[in-house]
Amino acid sequence: MAHVTLADRADRWLSRLFPTRFRPGAPEWRHGKAGMPHLWRMQRAFQIDFLQRMGLSPDHQLLDLGCGTLRGGLPLIGFLASHHYTGIDIRPEVIAEARRELEEAGLQQRHPRIEHVDGLADLDLEQRFEIIWAFSVLLHLEDEELDTCLAFVRRHLTDDGVLYANVNLGDGQLGRWEDFPIVARPLDWYSERARAAGLDARSIGRLRELGHLSGDRRADSQFMLSFKKSR
Repeated sequence: MAHVTLADRADRWLSRLFPTRFRPGAPEWRHGKAGMPHLWRMQRAFQIDFLQRMGLSPDHQLLDLGCGTLRGGLPLIGFLASHHYTGIDIRPEVIAEARRELEEAGLQQRHPRIEHVDGLADLDLEQRFEIIWAFSVLLHLEDEELDTCLAFVRRHLTDDGVLYANVNLGDGQLGRWEDFPIVARPLDWYSERARAAGLDARSIGRLRELGHLSGDRRADSQFMLSFKKSR
């Protein structure tokens, strides 16, 4: 994971030396809509590195739940076979930036499906996925929204599919980011809500142990969880 750390360091220095990198249309401006602007390179590298280590292959169908600006999605689109990436987000302005990112990278020929959605309760994407990826999504959901999300995941996973999602473990609201809360919940609570949705949840480990090295102790202390259909 050395290249992840180097990308983070480089981005920190560049953001200090070249503040115009944060102008509209610049990567930091665009990907700042999905997280900390100076961390976009590190978090892009982390996402595909993690999923490949979990066994992602080009022939898998992957759903990027909360795809944002394709901060993590762009290398996934390049890695997966044509028509094998689906990204959805509830923010139309973010989806517009995702489509610009795709066009600027020249990856339209991979034919990813990138869509704005109003919510998950009644959404049917009419396909199933071996991998559902929700990076920095569950930790922004209120309790009822989480239940809706897990039910959506259960409907869209293949029988052997898996959802990977990072969370804050603890209890309470930690603050807000943009218009979204930042919440912490106990692992047992996630396990209970997963069982109610027909899923089994388990912890894979802290993000820092998996290669997410941001310098933000709270972010690096988040846990990655996996969810699979109950047998």
